Amino acid sequence: MRFLGNVLATIVGLFVFLMLFFFGIILIAAVFGGDSEEVSVKSDSVIELKLENIKNDYAGKYKDPWVTILADGEKVGVSDIINAIESAKTDSDIKGISILNNDSELGMAQRKALRDALEDFKKSGKFVMAYANSYSQKEYYLNSVANTVYINPVGDFDFKGLSAELMFFKDLQEKSGIKMEVIRHGKYKSAVEPFLDNKMSDANREQMMSLLNSVWSSILTDISKSRNISVAKLNEIANGLLARTPEMAKAEKLVDVIAYEDIYHDAIRKKLKVDADEDYNKISIKDYARKVATTSESNDSQDKIAVIYAQGEIMSGEGDVNTIGEGSMNRSLIEARKDKNVKAIVLRINSPGGNALTSDLIWREIELTKKVKPVVVSMGNYAASGGYYIACNANKIFAEKNTITGSIGVFGILPNFTQLATKIGIHTEQVKTNENAAEYSPFVPMDEKFKAVTLESVEHIYKTFVSHVAAGRKMTVAQVDSIGQGRVWSGEQALKVGLVDKIGGLDDAIKEAASLAKTKTYSTQNFPEYEKDMNDIFNNFPFAKSKESFIKEELGEETYRLMEQLKKVQARKGVQAMMPFEITIH
Repeated sequence: MRFLGNVLATIVGLFVFLMLFFFGIILIAAVFGGDSEEVSVKSDSVIELKLENIKNDYAGKYKDPWVTILADGEKVGVSDIINAIESAKTDSDIKGISILNNDSELGMAQRKALRDALEDFKKSGKFVMAYANSYSQKEYYLNSVANTVYINPVGDFDFKGLSAELMFFKDLQEKSGIKMEVIRHGKYKSAVEPFLDNKMSDANREQMMSLLNSVWSSILTDISKSRNISVAKLNEIANGLLARTPEMAKAEKLVDVIAYEDIYHDAIRKKLKVDADEDYNKISIKDYARKVATTSESNDSQDKIAVIYAQGEIMSGEGDVNTIGEGSMNRSLIEARKDKNVKAIVLRINSPGGNALTSDLIWREIELTKKVKPVVVSMGNYAASGGYYIACNANKIFAEKNTITGSIGVFGILPNFTQLATKIGIHTEQVKTNENAAEYSPFVPMDEKFKAVTLESVEHIYKTFVSHVAAGRKMTVAQVDSIGQGRVWSGEQALKVGLVDKIGGLDDAIKEAASLAKTKTYSTQNFPEYEKDMNDIFNNFPFAKSKESFIKEELGEETYRLMEQLKKVQARKGVQAMMPFEITIH
């Protein structure tokens, strides 16, 4: 037995040694290889703007050096892309930008920010050209900023206005025996409406129509300016589907050239005065963004503006690049607050909301920070419900015209399986020493007293939410309540009702923060640094196929979407300050 134990110990020890050796080699290669991997830009280069793998404003960084090194270092955020475009404007080696963007995951506000950066880039006299095999409305909105827009001869062109689709699960609950118990406040608070009815309420339809019209108006205004086509004419094109083919799109002046991609590249060669049989110099936007990040000039001032990114649904805990947690957020706020060189803070929010308690914890830390130095909020695609909760007490709030914000309201939702359990022969009884000793059970019908107590909690949080907004925005509680009730607003609408101060992007918010701090020369420092452990590393390895990918392959995209919506609702804990519905704008 002792012999076998020694053999086993030897095998385990050898295995551990090999694993450590393996990771050591990776670490050494990453450290020394990364340092030697310099991005160079040749003269007369064109930036290729491909955005298929870009999703977040902030790509994230980690405290653990192992995680930092072994995580996917290729990723950059939208903010990095915008900084790169700004730098390219004055880079003599860069002659233009080529948009080769067929499909990306960017939201409307992110596209607006990129569009504005490209518009500014064009002022340098350098060209912006765009090509796509097919254009969705979202992609065309971005690509329409180009001096010349190309489309494949057999490509599709989508330009028909905006729509949104909501799914309702009332009948599914009745048929399955799984019921979602709902406690809410706010007549517009329709996040839970799909579990209460089979159709949209009048209040929800009203706000959704208003929202879509506002976002569509913003899109048309930008396209109108770039393409020199009136808004009225653009609506006429959309209503009549008058640009549904490449030929029709060209006739309506939405595109300039119908050609294959090789012809498009020939046109770039001509601009660069490169022979037709020669390659022209190209650099990807990711590589150029990395170069800018590592070679950007530092000024003599020690003053810094901290940019703290809050992106994703708000949940309790540490948070990560896709979720907002009080751990990483509050740690970042405290660090920035205590750093004497940080003169002001910009909170970049891209969130539909989430856990009400976590939102309040972050709000409190912002309140403490604001007493020490200015806090300015920049809203991305969303800053709604809990996302607005953590924004409302800032010194100044910026939003894009097509940002979705507001949604001042809360709800609670609890799954109940009593009907299903009864159907399959499961019966549950409770024994308790006191009347209210038992916690909520999904296998017992909801008690009316429990429901009343939960509603009391929802009402309390709503009153707290409204009072925070009233104090932060210098309004009365009645004024906030009149524009609250869970209603969502576009950024442009939010400006009119007093929920935001100015229309503008992240750069505008940073400039405002510097102005409030009375500093003219400064650099920016990005937060948070996430605390991830070694288990998370393997998710980034190319051979580690995600669970999501496997499920999508088996179920298909539409079924997976349905499953995810149900899963999200069931996973939410506690009272929620959440955007009233999950909206995908098409």
